[in-house]
Amino acid sequence: MGKKSAFILAIPFLLSIGCATQQKTAKSRVMAGTLKKIKTTAYTHSEAGGHRNAVGGKLAGGVVKSAAADWSRFPFGTRFQIVATGEIYQVDDYGWALIGTETIDLYKPTRSTMQNWGVRVVDIKILEWGSPEQSLTLLQPRSRNSHIREMISGLKRQIE
Repeated sequence: MGKKSAFILAIPFLLSIGCATQQKTAKSRVMAGTLKKIKTTAYTHSEAGGHRNAVGGKLAGGVVKSAAADWSRFPFGTRFQIVATGEIYQVDDYGWALIGTETIDLYKPTRSTMQNWGVRVVDIKILEWGSPEQSLTLLQPRSRNSHIREMISGLKRQIE
């Protein structure tokens, strides 16, 4: 807890946040180390969207795996561990069907592992909370889509 997330992006940028903003956004976040019961689904690169995450990077299936979520609920960069399996995921993607839900979509490298996962309610441990400010910065240029506008609205409520 307390450490700021460092993200490798195609275009790095520095975020500076005032103390009042930090205090307000911290209240709306689930703190690192918190256990939370979450509905999960699975997706793979052969579905719509292909091999790339929301910021143009390759979907990760290694030690830290990609996950998609509503960024106004689980901001970009949120890292969590599935308690039962020990797998670590990082939110680097979103999907229109996830907007307004507490569901997290887990990237699986093959169609069979995706189908084997199905839909599960699991305990997750938040390892590091992502940045609502960074999520907002990444989403604003895409605001023509209604599902993006809904995430932007939720993020702005957290930050204001």
